[in-house]
Amino acid sequence: MAQQGRGVAAACLVLAMALWGSSFIALKLAFQEVAPHWVIFVRMALGSLIFLAAWRWRGRLDYRPGDWKYLIGLAACEPCLYFIFEALALQHTSASQAGMITALLPLLVAVGAYALLHERITRSTLFGFLLAVAGAIWLSLAGESDNHAPQPLLGNFYEFLAMLCATGYTLLLKHLSSRYSPFFLTAMQAFIGSLFFLPLAWATSPLPASVSPLGIAAMIYLGTVVTVGAYGLYNFGVSRLPASQATGYINLIPVFTLVFAWGFLGERLTGMQVLAAGLVFAGVALSQWRSTAPTPAGVLD
Repeated sequence: MAQQGRGVAAACLVLAMALWGSSFIALKLAFQEVAPHWVIFVRMALGSLIFLAAWRWRGRLDYRPGDWKYLIGLAACEPCLYFIFEALALQHTSASQAGMITALLPLLVAVGAYALLHERITRSTLFGFLLAVAGAIWLSLAGESDNHAPQPLLGNFYEFLAMLCATGYTLLLKHLSSRYSPFFLTAMQAFIGSLFFLPLAWATSPLPASVSPLGIAAMIYLGTVVTVGAYGLYNFGVSRLPASQATGYINLIPVFTLVFAWGFLGERLTGMQVLAAGLVFAGVALSQWRSTAPTPAGVLD
């Protein structure tokens, strides 16, 4: 039964990675017509409406004194700071390269989980992470420059800052997931994100005069399928697996991003990139091989 539960969690994480991989393409399309902060606000607002409609299924809420600082920290890391840096990244680099930078997240989380959550890092997990990161770097080196990346180094640096925010988010999520349902934590992100990005968008960017059906569809997709679906699936997976293992699946994002970018943005997938993608998949599989049971969360205090 426990093994079956781990299988469900793994399937949810793979699907979440596919949705997140597609989000880079949807963001690129939306940013072509609408200012980034407005895109993020619409995304968060749509997600909030869906969570409000389904609030009766919010799940467990076991508030304990002091949890407020972790809940606020969770939302500050992601969506607030994370999406600011990701919006900046996608204005300067390609969707493919931004997706590749996400491969650094598992290593950042593994170190943080070891230091703060006392999660043990097995040799197979560590070697799998290193193999997947090597594959992601190979993907980047094998990529060809294009007009989607006017300042790739700057854009990739912004994406790295986004990964630091995602690291804090994942560790806080693991700390809180034993007391709060994935639904509640995802809904809280959407609500706070809406309140944060509305005044920011209003103060920094004018509303567009018109938006094409493709731009509207991209924002609806981001607000419904990605914000609700991907975060909900990821939060569920993290609640069932150790944080250091769950984030191993992040290495699948560059692969999914490359495939979607090739299909929707015309970015080419070279033979070398196909081989590198296979290395990423092999690294993720190895990082999950013969894993030990998760240690209890809740030692951030």
